[in-house]
Amino acid sequence: MSATDHIPAAGLLLLCRAAPDRVRPVAQLLRRPMVLAPAGEGWSVLVPAAESWREAGTHLAAVAGDWAHALTVADNWPVVGLWWDADGAGFVVAAGFRRTVGHTWLPDGTPLGEEEALTTLRTRLGLDPVLDGAALDRLTRPDAEADGPARVLGLAAVLARAGLQLGPGVVPGLAAGRLCEAAGALPGAEPVDWPGWRAAVCGGLGAAERGALGAWTRGPRARALGKAEVAAGVVLLAWSRGGARRGWRAAGAVLVADGALTLLYDRWRAGRGDS
Repeated sequence: MSATDHIPAAGLLLLCRAAPDRVRPVAQLLRRPMVLAPAGEGWSVLVPAAESWREAGTHLAAVAGDWAHALTVADNWPVVGLWWDADGAGFVVAAGFRRTVGHTWLPDGTPLGEEEALTTLRTRLGLDPVLDGAALDRLTRPDAEADGPARVLGLAAVLARAGLQLGPGVVPGLAAGRLCEAAGALPGAEPVDWPGWRAAVCGGLGAAERGALGAWTRGPRARALGKAEVAAGVVLLAWSRGGARRGWRAAGAVLVADGALTLLYDRWRAGRGDS
């Protein structure tokens, strides 16, 4: 047995209730190496590489919350972040500017967190209040046979009822390296990394042209939305200069980029004379 065999695996999954084309432009703005893959009808999964979240003094729960919030701040599709490490396991759920909530289990599976997080998760994902609600409630009860990673695995099983399909090898509880390798082998998987502003803008324009970014990508309403996003993002960036506000800083950067992209796309289409 090697010296590292006893060290619990650590990993993070970001489960996005949106198609990959919609997730990709925003995920690039996080500027972290990840693998993006389809995960069922209307779902995508982002698998961060271990080096993307291993920062001194940074807990995985905080990283999951920051990134989930940043991914949804410019839109309203929810993101569920699953995490696990030597300190336990848990999840966060984010959707736009609504409060990001989370729940934690200790390494032995003992619940330690906001019970309302499971209700919020069910509501934001539109899960069945009876069948799915009962399954989620069981995750908050003592279970001698379920440790922390088993709890997040059970949560993923509940989300499967809403269409989530993680694919072979993408299993909550595994080490980040194994997850990235398994995700990269899935059909439609692709690496997501910061390509530079020029490539990011071109990619965003292409996504808008395909309609992948949703409605209101041009016209008066789009211009108003773009200006509002840029203004809100600038305010957040100025407010979040302190190190403890890392999540809001990421959200501000996403808002500025998304708003600027909306304005650029509208001006580009107007310059072409498109109606």
